[in-house]
Amino acid sequence: MLVHGPIEVTFDDGRRVTSDRAVTALCTCRLSRRYPFCDTSHRRRLANQPPARSPVPVIQTDGMLSTSRPQPVTKAVLPQARGPLSTAVVATLRGDTAAPGTTEIGAVDIEHADPYGDDLQLALHCCYELHYRGFAGALDDPVADDLEWNAGLLGLRQRMEQVFLAALRSDVPGGTDVTTEINTLLAEVGDASGVSHYLRRVGQLWELREYIAHRSIYHLKEADPQAWVIPRLSGPAKAALVTVEHDEYGAGDPQRMHAHLFADMMTELGLSSRYGAYLDAAPAATLAEVNFMSLCGLHRQLRGALVGQFATVELTSSPGSDRLVQAMHRLDCSSASIRFYAEHIEADAVHEQLVRRGVIAPLLAAEPELAGDIVFGIQASTLLADRFSDLLLSRWDTGQTTLRTAL
Repeated sequence: MLVHGPIEVTFDDGRRVTSDRAVTALCTCRLSRRYPFCDTSHRRRLANQPPARSPVPVIQTDGMLSTSRPQPVTKAVLPQARGPLSTAVVATLRGDTAAPGTTEIGAVDIEHADPYGDDLQLALHCCYELHYRGFAGALDDPVADDLEWNAGLLGLRQRMEQVFLAALRSDVPGGTDVTTEINTLLAEVGDASGVSHYLRRVGQLWELREYIAHRSIYHLKEADPQAWVIPRLSGPAKAALVTVEHDEYGAGDPQRMHAHLFADMMTELGLSSRYGAYLDAAPAATLAEVNFMSLCGLHRQLRGALVGQFATVELTSSPGSDRLVQAMHRLDCSSASIRFYAEHIEADAVHEQLVRRGVIAPLLAAEPELAGDIVFGIQASTLLADRFSDLLLSRWDTGQTTLRTAL
Protein backbone atom coordinates (compact mmCIF):
# COMPACT_ATOMS: atom_id res chain seq x y z
CA MET A 1 0.00 0.00 0.00
CA LEU A 2 1.42 3.35 -1.06
CA VAL A 3 0.77 6.13 1.43
CA HIS A 4 1.58 9.77 0.92
CA GLY A 5 3.60 10.88 3.94
CA PRO A 6 5.09 11.78 6.27
CA ILE A 7 3.43 9.05 8.33
CA GLU A 8 3.62 7.38 11.73
CA VAL A 9 2.65 3.73 12.19
CA THR A 10 1.51 2.55 15.63
CA PHE A 11 1.60 -1.18 16.46
CA ASP A 12 -0.85 -2.94 18.77
CA ASP A 13 1.78 -3.00 21.53
CA GLY A 14 2.30 0.77 21.32
CA ARG A 15 5.57 0.75 19.36
CA ARG A 16 5.83 3.45 16.74
CA VAL A 17 7.81 3.81 13.53
CA THR A 18 7.90 6.85 11.32
CA SER A 19 8.64 7.61 7.69
CA ASP A 20 9.31 11.13 6.49
CA ARG A 21 9.11 10.12 2.82
CA ALA A 22 6.73 11.77 0.39
CA VAL A 23 5.52 8.26 -0.56
CA THR A 24 5.93 5.22 1.70
CA ALA A 25 5.35 1.60 0.68
CA LEU A 26 3.66 -0.27 3.54
CA CYS A 27 3.28 -4.04 3.75
CA THR A 28 -0.29 -5.36 4.01
CA CYS A 29 0.41 -9.05 3.38
CA ARG A 30 2.75 -9.36 6.41
CA LEU A 31 5.36 -11.24 4.39
CA SER A 32 7.88 -8.41 4.55
CA ARG A 33 11.05 -8.99 6.53
CA ARG A 34 11.06 -5.24 7.21
CA TYR A 35 7.45 -5.00 8.34
CA PRO A 36 5.64 -2.58 8.35
CA PHE A 37 7.63 -1.44 5.31
CA CYS A 38 7.30 -3.39 2.07
CA ASP A 39 10.38 -5.25 0.79
CA THR A 40 8.62 -6.77 -2.29
CA SER A 41 8.16 -10.19 -0.65
CA HIS A 42 4.59 -10.14 -1.99
CA ARG A 43 6.00 -10.38 -5.51
CA ARG A 44 7.73 -13.65 -4.68
CA ARG A 45 4.47 -14.99 -3.26
CA LEU A 46 2.58 -14.05 -6.41
CA ALA A 47 5.31 -15.56 -8.55
CA ASN A 48 4.72 -18.94 -6.88
CA GLN A 49 1.00 -18.93 -7.68
CA PRO A 50 -0.29 -20.65 -10.82
CA PRO A 51 -0.12 -18.10 -13.64
CA ALA A 52 -3.22 -16.82 -15.34
CA ARG A 53 -3.65 -17.61 -19.03
CA SER A 54 -1.05 -15.50 -20.80
CA PRO A 55 -1.72 -13.77 -24.13
CA VAL A 56 1.96 -14.26 -24.97
CA PRO A 57 2.81 -17.73 -26.33
CA VAL A 58 5.37 -19.78 -24.45
CA ILE A 59 8.30 -20.55 -26.74
CA GLN A 60 10.47 -23.61 -26.21
CA THR A 61 14.11 -22.90 -27.11
CA ASP A 62 17.13 -25.02 -26.24
CA GLY A 63 15.43 -26.59 -23.24
CA MET A 64 14.55 -23.25 -21.63
CA LEU A 65 11.12 -21.71 -21.20
CA SER A 66 10.49 -18.09 -22.08
CA THR A 67 7.23 -16.13 -22.12
CA SER A 68 8.52 -13.65 -24.68
CA ARG A 69 9.87 -13.95 -28.18
CA PRO A 70 13.64 -13.64 -28.62
CA GLN A 71 14.67 -10.07 -29.35
CA PRO A 72 17.74 -9.07 -31.35
CA VAL A 73 20.51 -7.36 -29.41
CA THR A 74 21.02 -3.86 -30.75
CA LYS A 75 24.14 -1.77 -30.39
CA ALA A 76 24.52 1.99 -30.37
CA VAL A 77 25.81 3.50 -33.60
CA LEU A 78 29.17 5.22 -33.27
CA PRO A 79 28.53 8.94 -32.65
CA GLN A 80 30.06 11.97 -34.31
CA ALA A 81 33.09 13.31 -32.44
CA ARG A 82 32.89 16.63 -30.61
CA GLY A 83 36.56 17.49 -30.10
CA PRO A 84 40.09 16.04 -30.01
CA LEU A 85 39.42 13.52 -27.21
CA SER A 86 36.28 12.02 -28.72
CA THR A 87 37.87 12.16 -32.18
CA ALA A 88 40.73 9.97 -30.97
CA VAL A 89 38.37 7.50 -29.28
CA VAL A 90 35.95 7.25 -32.21
CA ALA A 91 38.84 6.90 -34.67
CA THR A 92 40.24 4.00 -32.66
CA LEU A 93 36.83 2.33 -32.57
CA ARG A 94 36.41 2.79 -36.31
CA GLY A 95 39.88 1.45 -37.00
CA ASP A 96 40.73 4.71 -38.76
CA THR A 97 44.51 4.85 -38.89
CA ALA A 98 44.51 8.19 -40.72
CA ALA A 99 43.05 10.07 -37.71
CA PRO A 100 44.95 10.76 -34.46
CA GLY A 101 44.66 7.77 -32.13
CA THR A 102 44.38 7.54 -28.38
CA THR A 103 48.16 7.28 -27.91
CA GLU A 104 48.63 10.60 -29.72
CA ILE A 105 46.56 12.64 -27.27
CA GLY A 106 48.87 14.72 -25.11
CA ALA A 107 48.52 15.44 -21.40
CA VAL A 108 47.85 19.12 -22.13
CA ASP A 109 44.80 18.27 -24.25
CA ILE A 110 43.32 16.25 -21.40
CA GLU A 111 44.21 18.56 -18.54
CA HIS A 112 42.77 21.59 -20.36
CA ALA A 113 39.58 19.81 -21.39
CA ASP A 114 36.33 20.95 -19.80
CA PRO A 115 35.59 18.16 -17.29
CA TYR A 116 31.84 18.69 -17.84
CA GLY A 117 32.13 19.44 -21.55
CA ASP A 118 30.89 17.62 -24.62
CA ASP A 119 34.27 16.36 -25.82
CA LEU A 120 35.46 14.69 -22.62
CA GLN A 121 32.03 13.35 -21.65
CA LEU A 122 31.38 11.80 -25.08
CA ALA A 123 34.87 10.27 -25.11
CA LEU A 124 34.25 8.75 -21.67
CA HIS A 125 30.82 7.48 -22.70
CA CYS A 126 32.30 5.72 -25.74
CA CYS A 127 34.98 4.09 -23.58
CA TYR A 128 32.40 2.90 -21.06
CA GLU A 129 29.97 1.63 -23.69
CA LEU A 130 32.54 -1.00 -24.66
CA HIS A 131 31.78 -2.63 -21.29
CA TYR A 132 28.05 -2.73 -22.02
CA ARG A 133 26.76 -3.62 -25.49
CA GLY A 134 29.50 -2.05 -27.58
CA PHE A 135 29.04 -0.14 -30.81
CA ALA A 136 28.03 -0.78 -34.38
CA GLY A 137 30.10 0.96 -37.01
CA ALA A 138 29.44 1.49 -40.70
CA LEU A 139 26.64 -0.72 -42.11
CA ASP A 140 26.04 -2.01 -38.58
CA ASP A 141 29.37 -3.87 -38.55
CA PRO A 142 30.18 -4.37 -34.85
CA VAL A 143 33.19 -2.70 -33.32
CA ALA A 144 35.72 -5.41 -32.43
CA ASP A 145 35.09 -6.82 -28.97
CA ASP A 146 38.80 -6.91 -28.14
CA LEU A 147 38.82 -3.09 -28.11
CA GLU A 148 37.13 -3.32 -24.69
CA TRP A 149 40.61 -3.92 -23.26
CA ASN A 150 42.60 -1.85 -25.74
CA ALA A 151 45.57 -0.40 -23.85
CA GLY A 152 45.40 2.97 -25.60
CA LEU A 153 41.71 3.41 -24.84
CA LEU A 154 42.14 2.33 -21.22
CA GLY A 155 45.06 4.69 -20.72
CA LEU A 156 43.17 7.65 -22.18
CA ARG A 157 40.07 6.73 -20.18
CA GLN A 158 42.05 6.69 -16.95
CA ARG A 159 43.44 10.17 -17.56
CA MET A 160 39.99 11.56 -18.47
CA GLU A 161 38.50 9.96 -15.37
CA GLN A 162 41.11 11.71 -13.23
CA VAL A 163 40.08 15.08 -14.70
CA PHE A 164 36.37 14.33 -14.19
CA LEU A 165 36.85 13.08 -10.62
CA ALA A 166 39.08 16.00 -9.66
CA ALA A 167 36.42 18.46 -10.83
CA LEU A 168 33.66 16.67 -8.92
CA ARG A 169 35.66 16.47 -5.71
CA SER A 170 36.49 20.15 -6.03
CA ASP A 171 32.87 21.16 -6.65
CA VAL A 172 31.20 19.30 -3.76
CA PRO A 173 31.68 20.00 -0.05
CA GLY A 174 32.48 16.41 0.96
CA GLY A 175 32.28 15.09 4.51
CA THR A 176 31.38 11.85 6.24
CA ASP A 177 27.89 12.55 7.63
CA VAL A 178 25.83 10.05 5.66
CA THR A 179 22.70 10.55 7.79
CA THR A 180 22.54 14.28 7.05
CA GLU A 181 22.97 13.68 3.33
CA ILE A 182 20.19 11.10 3.29
CA ASN A 183 17.87 13.35 5.28
CA THR A 184 18.49 16.09 2.73
CA LEU A 185 17.50 13.74 -0.08
CA LEU A 186 14.34 12.73 1.75
CA ALA A 187 13.13 16.30 2.27
CA GLU A 188 10.52 17.36 -0.28
CA VAL A 189 10.69 21.12 -0.78
CA GLY A 190 7.28 22.70 -1.30
CA ASP A 191 8.37 25.31 -3.85
CA ALA A 192 10.84 23.09 -5.71
CA SER A 193 11.37 23.87 -9.38
CA GLY A 194 13.00 20.74 -10.83
CA VAL A 195 12.18 19.17 -14.16
CA SER A 196 9.43 16.87 -12.86
CA HIS A 197 7.77 19.82 -11.06
CA TYR A 198 7.90 21.86 -14.27
CA LEU A 199 6.50 19.06 -16.43
CA ARG A 200 3.71 18.39 -13.93
CA ARG A 201 2.65 22.03 -13.81
CA VAL A 202 3.11 23.48 -17.29
CA GLY A 203 5.25 21.12 -19.40
CA GLN A 204 4.25 20.57 -23.03
CA LEU A 205 4.32 17.27 -24.88
CA TRP A 206 7.40 18.20 -26.93
CA GLU A 207 9.26 18.97 -23.70
CA LEU A 208 8.22 15.65 -22.16
CA ARG A 209 9.42 13.83 -25.30
CA GLU A 210 12.78 15.63 -25.10
CA TYR A 211 13.12 14.63 -21.45
CA ILE A 212 12.45 11.00 -22.33
CA ALA A 213 15.05 11.15 -25.11
CA HIS A 214 17.63 12.44 -22.62
CA ARG A 215 16.80 9.74 -20.11
CA SER A 216 17.03 6.96 -22.70
CA ILE A 217 20.83 7.15 -22.49
CA TYR A 218 20.52 5.52 -19.06
CA HIS A 219 17.11 3.89 -18.87
CA LEU A 220 17.58 1.63 -21.88
CA LYS A 221 20.29 -0.02 -19.76
CA GLU A 222 18.69 0.75 -16.41
CA ALA A 223 20.41 -0.84 -13.40
CA ASP A 224 23.34 -2.12 -15.48
CA PRO A 225 25.90 0.39 -14.09
CA GLN A 226 24.85 -0.49 -10.54
CA ALA A 227 25.22 -4.21 -11.24
CA TRP A 228 29.00 -3.73 -11.40
CA VAL A 229 29.07 -3.12 -7.63
CA ILE A 230 27.45 -6.44 -6.66
CA PRO A 231 30.68 -8.50 -6.53
CA ARG A 232 32.35 -5.64 -4.68
CA LEU A 233 29.98 -5.94 -1.71
CA SER A 234 29.42 -8.77 0.75
CA GLY A 235 26.92 -10.04 3.29
CA PRO A 236 23.66 -8.18 3.99
CA ALA A 237 24.58 -5.18 1.81
CA LYS A 238 25.08 -7.41 -1.22
CA ALA A 239 21.87 -9.37 -0.57
CA ALA A 240 19.77 -6.20 -0.28
CA LEU A 241 21.29 -4.61 -3.37
CA VAL A 242 20.63 -7.77 -5.39
CA THR A 243 17.01 -7.62 -4.20
CA VAL A 244 16.71 -4.12 -5.62
CA GLU A 245 18.41 -5.14 -8.88
CA HIS A 246 16.07 -8.14 -9.14
CA ASP A 247 13.14 -5.71 -9.21
CA GLU A 248 14.90 -3.49 -11.76
CA TYR A 249 15.21 -6.51 -14.04
CA GLY A 250 11.51 -7.35 -13.80
CA ALA A 251 11.65 -9.83 -10.89
CA GLY A 252 12.17 -12.62 -13.42
CA ASP A 253 9.71 -11.34 -16.04
CA PRO A 254 11.52 -9.82 -19.07
CA GLN A 255 8.36 -7.92 -20.02
CA ARG A 256 8.58 -6.03 -16.71
CA MET A 257 12.26 -5.14 -16.92
CA HIS A 258 12.44 -1.41 -16.39
CA ALA A 259 14.49 -0.98 -19.57
CA HIS A 260 11.75 -2.82 -21.48
CA LEU A 261 9.02 -0.64 -19.96
CA PHE A 262 11.01 2.46 -20.88
CA ALA A 263 11.38 1.28 -24.47
CA ASP A 264 7.62 0.68 -24.65
CA MET A 265 7.03 4.22 -23.38
CA MET A 266 9.33 5.66 -26.05
CA THR A 267 7.44 3.83 -28.76
CA GLU A 268 4.09 5.07 -27.42
CA LEU A 269 5.41 8.65 -27.47
CA GLY A 270 6.63 8.37 -31.05
CA LEU A 271 10.32 8.14 -30.15
CA SER A 272 12.88 5.63 -31.35
CA SER A 273 13.46 2.92 -28.76
CA ARG A 274 16.64 1.72 -30.46
CA TYR A 275 19.48 1.45 -27.98
CA GLY A 276 21.63 4.60 -28.18
CA ALA A 277 19.36 6.27 -30.74
CA TYR A 278 19.76 9.70 -29.15
CA LEU A 279 23.46 9.55 -28.28
CA ASP A 280 24.40 12.15 -30.90
CA ALA A 281 21.62 14.42 -29.63
CA ALA A 282 22.53 14.09 -25.93
CA PRO A 283 24.46 17.03 -24.46
CA ALA A 284 27.31 16.71 -21.99
CA ALA A 285 25.04 17.22 -18.95
CA THR A 286 23.07 14.10 -19.92
CA LEU A 287 26.16 11.98 -20.54
CA ALA A 288 27.89 13.10 -17.33
CA GLU A 289 25.20 11.61 -15.09
CA VAL A 290 25.46 8.21 -16.77
CA ASN A 291 29.26 8.39 -16.96
CA PHE A 292 29.47 8.92 -13.22
CA MET A 293 27.50 5.72 -12.65
CA SER A 294 29.80 3.76 -14.96
CA LEU A 295 32.92 5.30 -13.46
CA CYS A 296 31.96 4.34 -9.92
CA GLY A 297 30.70 0.89 -10.92
CA LEU A 298 33.89 -0.03 -12.79
CA HIS A 299 36.26 0.93 -9.96
CA ARG A 300 36.23 -1.14 -6.78
CA GLN A 301 37.71 1.76 -4.82
CA LEU A 302 34.61 3.80 -5.70
CA ARG A 303 32.09 1.17 -4.54
CA GLY A 304 30.96 3.47 -1.72
CA ALA A 305 30.39 6.30 -4.19
CA LEU A 306 28.32 3.97 -6.39
CA VAL A 307 26.14 3.09 -3.39
CA GLY A 308 25.74 6.81 -2.71
CA GLN A 309 24.79 7.40 -6.33
CA PHE A 310 22.27 4.55 -6.25
CA ALA A 311 20.80 5.88 -3.00
CA THR A 312 20.36 9.31 -4.57
CA VAL A 313 18.31 7.83 -7.41
CA GLU A 314 16.22 5.47 -5.31
CA LEU A 315 15.47 7.95 -2.52
CA THR A 316 14.25 10.67 -4.86
CA SER A 317 12.66 8.68 -7.69
CA SER A 318 9.26 7.81 -6.23
CA PRO A 319 7.91 11.36 -5.73
CA GLY A 320 9.46 12.46 -9.03
CA SER A 321 7.84 9.55 -10.84
CA ASP A 322 4.52 10.48 -9.27
CA ARG A 323 4.83 14.00 -10.66
CA LEU A 324 5.70 12.65 -14.12
CA VAL A 325 2.64 10.39 -14.06
CA GLN A 326 0.53 13.45 -13.24
CA ALA A 327 2.18 15.35 -16.10
CA MET A 328 1.45 12.53 -18.55
CA HIS A 329 -2.18 12.30 -17.41
CA ARG A 330 -2.50 16.05 -17.93
CA LEU A 331 -1.05 15.68 -21.44
CA ASP A 332 -3.46 12.81 -22.24
CA CYS A 333 -0.70 10.26 -22.74
CA SER A 334 -1.80 6.66 -23.18
CA SER A 335 -1.93 4.26 -20.26
CA ALA A 336 0.83 2.20 -21.89
CA SER A 337 3.17 5.19 -21.96
CA ILE A 338 2.51 5.96 -18.29
CA ARG A 339 3.32 2.44 -17.11
CA PHE A 340 7.07 3.00 -16.69
CA TYR A 341 6.78 5.88 -14.24
CA ALA A 342 3.74 4.37 -12.51
CA GLU A 343 5.85 1.27 -11.81
CA HIS A 344 8.57 3.46 -10.28
CA ILE A 345 6.21 5.09 -7.79
CA GLU A 346 5.79 1.71 -6.11
CA ALA A 347 9.16 0.16 -6.85
CA ASP A 348 11.27 3.05 -5.66
CA ALA A 349 9.18 3.63 -2.56
CA VAL A 350 10.19 0.07 -1.66
CA HIS A 351 13.76 0.44 -2.86
CA GLU A 352 14.25 3.53 -0.70
CA GLN A 353 13.74 1.39 2.39
CA LEU A 354 15.97 -1.40 1.08
CA VAL A 355 18.81 0.93 0.13
CA ARG A 356 18.73 2.88 3.40
CA ARG A 357 18.27 0.00 5.81
CA GLY A 358 19.48 -2.99 3.83
CA VAL A 359 22.47 -1.65 1.89
CA ILE A 360 23.88 1.50 3.49
CA ALA A 361 23.39 0.58 7.16
CA PRO A 362 25.17 -2.82 7.03
CA LEU A 363 27.80 -1.50 4.61
CA LEU A 364 28.77 1.25 7.03
CA ALA A 365 28.72 -1.19 9.93
CA ALA A 366 31.15 -3.45 8.08
CA GLU A 367 33.26 -0.73 6.41
CA PRO A 368 32.81 2.58 8.26
CA GLU A 369 35.69 4.08 6.29
CA LEU A 370 33.37 4.22 3.25
CA ALA A 371 31.22 6.98 4.77
CA GLY A 372 33.13 9.69 2.93
CA ASP A 373 32.76 7.86 -0.39
CA ILE A 374 29.01 7.41 0.10
CA VAL A 375 28.68 11.13 0.85
CA PHE A 376 30.74 11.93 -2.25
CA GLY A 377 28.50 9.71 -4.38
CA ILE A 378 25.37 11.47 -3.11
CA GLN A 379 26.80 14.96 -3.51
CA ALA A 380 28.33 14.37 -6.94
CA SER A 381 25.11 12.78 -8.23
CA THR A 382 23.11 15.74 -6.91
CA LEU A 383 25.52 18.21 -8.52
CA LEU A 384 25.27 16.50 -11.92
CA ALA A 385 21.48 16.20 -11.64
CA ASP A 386 21.24 19.92 -10.87
CA ARG A 387 23.39 20.76 -13.89
CA PHE A 388 21.12 18.65 -16.09
CA SER A 389 17.99 20.24 -14.60
CA ASP A 390 19.35 23.77 -15.03
CA LEU A 391 20.09 23.09 -18.69
CA LEU A 392 16.60 21.83 -19.44
CA LEU A 393 14.73 24.53 -17.53
CA SER A 394 16.80 27.39 -18.90
CA ARG A 395 16.31 26.22 -22.50
CA TRP A 396 12.62 25.45 -22.12
CA ASP A 397 12.08 28.86 -20.53
CA THR A 398 12.99 30.43 -23.87
CA GLY A 399 11.31 27.81 -26.02
CA GLN A 400 14.59 26.23 -27.17
CA THR A 401 15.36 22.55 -27.61
CA THR A 402 17.50 20.98 -24.91
CA LEU A 403 19.01 18.46 -27.30
CA ARG A 404 21.96 19.01 -29.64
CA THR A 405 19.62 18.05 -32.48
CA ALA A 406 15.92 18.75 -32.13
CA LEU A 407 13.55 15.80 -32.28
